[in-house]
Amino acid sequence: MIFFDSHLDLAYLAVNGREMQHADPLAAGGPDQPGCVTLPSLREGNVRFALGTIFTEVGGKGPESYPSGDSIEAIERAFAVGRAQLEVYRTWRDRGLISMDLRESLRAAPGTGRVRGGMGVAEVVPPTVRERVEKATGPRTPALRIGVLIEGADVIKSASQLEWWAAQGVVAIGLCWAKDSRYATGNATDPATNRVGLTPAGRELLQEMGRLGVVPDLSHLSDRACDELLEATDKPVIASHSNCRAIVASEPQVASPTAPNLQRHLRDETIREIARRGGVVGINLLSQFILPGGRRDRRATVDETIAHIERVCELTNSRRHVGLGSDADGGITRERLPLGIDLPRDYTRLLDGLARRGWSEDDVRGFACENWASFWSREAGGTIG
Repeated sequence: MIFFDSHLDLAYLAVNGREMQHADPLAAGGPDQPGCVTLPSLREGNVRFALGTIFTEVGGKGPESYPSGDSIEAIERAFAVGRAQLEVYRTWRDRGLISMDLRESLRAAPGTGRVRGGMGVAEVVPPTVRERVEKATGPRTPALRIGVLIEGADVIKSASQLEWWAAQGVVAIGLCWAKDSRYATGNATDPATNRVGLTPAGRELLQEMGRLGVVPDLSHLSDRACDELLEATDKPVIASHSNCRAIVASEPQVASPTAPNLQRHLRDETIREIARRGGVVGINLLSQFILPGGRRDRRATVDETIAHIERVCELTNSRRHVGLGSDADGGITRERLPLGIDLPRDYTRLLDGLARRGWSEDDVRGFACENWASFWSREAGGTIG
C-alpha cells in the first residue's frame, strides 16, 4: 500500500551529514542514529508522497541554526539556512530522485476522467483520489513526490517574499518551531505568562498565505497562537505531526498539565476545527508523544499509537481527517518509534492494527495515503470523485 508521510525532515538530515542516497540508514551517518530514513528506505516502504520540511532552529548549534532577534543579520542568516535546505531538494529534483510537484501530481486536468451518461446526455466524472494516486506513482514516475513544508517561518524575510517561496514548491508553513519566531509564539512558551499569539508580522504573513493558497500548519504553535490563527483566517489548516493531548495528559506528567510541553499536542476542540475546515491531522510516531504521561522509559506499542488515530476519528465522527505524520529521524532515533516500527517498511504494522480493529480497506487506504492525497487534491483546485 502507498504511504503519504506529512512530516519528514529530509533536508535537515542531509545538511547534517546523512547520506540520503544510502540504502542502509544505519550506515548512512548523520544525526539521530540509529536512524531509519533515507530516500531508498522510503521507497522500500512505499512512501511515495511526503511533506519535506525546511527545519530551522533559532539559537541552535547546527547548520540549521540562526541567531534570535529581528536584526538584519539574524533575518539574513535565517533566510540563508532555509535556502540551503531548499537547495537540497532542488538538487535531488534535478537528479531525478524526487519531484517537487505534489499539488500538480494530484490535480486532474480539465475534462479528464470517466465519461458517464446516456440518452444523449454525458458528463465527465473526474478521476478519483485513488486513480490520481495510482497515476502519480506509476512505474515511470519519481520515487518520491514532495511538497515543501517550512517548519519555522523565520526563513521568510517578510510577507512580501512569500510569493517567491511558494514558487519554489512551498505548500505549507508552520509559523514557528517550538521556540518563538518573529511571527508567532511556540509550544515551548509558558502559557501562564504568554501574552502574544500571532505578532503583527505573523498576521500579515497569514493573510498572504491565504491569498497564495499556502496552508497553515498548527503543529508547534502555542495555544494562544493557535487560537488567534484560527480566529484570523477561515482557510483550511492542518497539523502535520501532532497527537491528542487528552491521551498524553491522561496520566500525571513529569510537569503539570498547564506546562508548555502539553501545548505540543492538540486539544480536542482544535482537532474538531481542523476537520471542520477539511484538514488532516498527521500522527507523530515519537513514543513520548504517544504514551500517557509523556513517558520516556519505553517504546509505545502499535495499539497505543492507534489510540491516537481512533480518538481523532471519534472526535471528528469520520476516518477522513487523520493520516501519518511520522517525524521519523527528526530528532527521533528508531529506538524512540513504536515497538516493531524500525524502518518505513514497518509502517504496514499500523495498517495491520487498524484492520484488526475492523477498519475497511478503504479506510485503511485513507489513513495510509488517500486522506492526505484528497486534501492536497482539493487544495490544488481539483474535484474529488
